[in-house]
Amino acid sequence: MNDQLPTAVSYADIEAAAGRLEGVAHRTPVVTSSQFDERAGCHAFFKCENLQRMGAFKFRGAYNALSLLTPEARKRGVVAFSSGNHAQAVALAGRLLGIAATIVMPADAPAVKVAATKGYGAKVVFYDRNAGESREAVAKKIADESGATVVPPFDSPHIVAGQGTAAKELVEETGPLDFLFVPTGGAGLLSGCAIAAGALSPGIRVIGAEPAAGDDAARSFRTKTLQRVENPQTIADGARTESMGAVTFPLVLQNVQDIVTVTDAQTVEAMRFLWERMKLVVEPTGALAAAAVLSGTPDVRGKRVGIILSGGNVDLKAIAALFA
Repeated sequence: MNDQLPTAVSYADIEAAAGRLEGVAHRTPVVTSSQFDERAGCHAFFKCENLQRMGAFKFRGAYNALSLLTPEARKRGVVAFSSGNHAQAVALAGRLLGIAATIVMPADAPAVKVAATKGYGAKVVFYDRNAGESREAVAKKIADESGATVVPPFDSPHIVAGQGTAAKELVEETGPLDFLFVPTGGAGLLSGCAIAAGALSPGIRVIGAEPAAGDDAARSFRTKTLQRVENPQTIADGARTESMGAVTFPLVLQNVQDIVTVTDAQTVEAMRFLWERMKLVVEPTGALAAAAVLSGTPDVRGKRVGIILSGGNVDLKAIAALFA
């Protein structure tokens, strides 16, 4: 990759984040499935971030970022914008650290994620993305009026470093891997995991997995120019980001080997396998990496493959409809 691009996050940053998260974040289990291995033709290791606190990897980055705030900034509180998992993560991290949190959420966010965010003690402010409202603008207005610190969902070195601890734990447990597949929206998880995996397993190929309807990261990766997508219609609500960011895009170009896309139908198929065969409750976005491995592109036959299951916060009524 292009060695001239600035590196905003190092493996040392991920190690430091791991120290802050120790005893606070769950060291989530790594599981295997002989049936999955037989179907995909590889030896797969699943990092179960669906079993993380608040149900997703997002807790890692949020807690790391909030823990680095100054005492003065903590008093003024934080504001975040999210379709759900980052919202819950900031809300929970704020509660644990005694920091007031306001979360800007789309009016059509999954009800289970809204309820959980409120349950962690955060104030929720809704916006209408279908009417063209900008969540960033709503959050900035709140921050300007209150003095709160904006905690972005992915485009922050502290967020990226926290997310990278998931891959750090995975490779520490499995040993060297040939591939690592990571669900991709704004690429905070992807970029952090790529840095950690590259440091601990030299030669590994890190592959981002993105919904086909929201393929901005894949197009950005191929063109080396930041691409956008407007309100993509996909069941993977955690990957409906418009584009990668100023922090994550250069890190992806430096540390990631490819980004592939999967259809919603392939995502549902992967979810069904994870739920029925492995007894793992995984949300659509969380199943993107598994769907990519099952798609057969790239060819992972005979290889040792890491798969990040990024979250498990689901609306059971919506999932029942998908499986039906």
